[in-house]
Amino acid sequence: QVQLVESGGGLVQPGGSLRLSCAVSGFTFSRYAMRWYRQAPGKQREQVASITIGGSTSYADSVKGRFTISRDNAKNTVYLQMNSLKPEDTAHYYCNRVTYPMDSWGQGTQVTVSS
Repeated sequence: QVQLVESGGGLVQPGGSLRLSCAVSGFTFSRYAMRWYRQAPGKQREQVASITIGGSTSYADSVKGRFTISRDNAKNTVYLQMNSLKPEDTAHYYCNRVTYPMDSWGQGTQVTVSS
């Protein structure tokens, strides 16, 4: 059974940083690309960042240069380092593996950027 457990969210002031973690189980982590998503109130879920099996990364234009995705295959964990946070980054953040059909979503972690 696939499990995705996100953590690390919280309340942060504009310009601040947070590091999100996503611990996974139920599949061979090293064999899958992973992706972070976010969903703000009243908006559709959107892709934020992706990382391939080999470690290549890609980002949504809105976070490029500020967010960094990484993975630790030994810990079955994918991370999202978020710097220079903006109020528009406020959302619920989720991770998932890149597969079809997609796995069920975890509980996610809330990020709120506000002064």
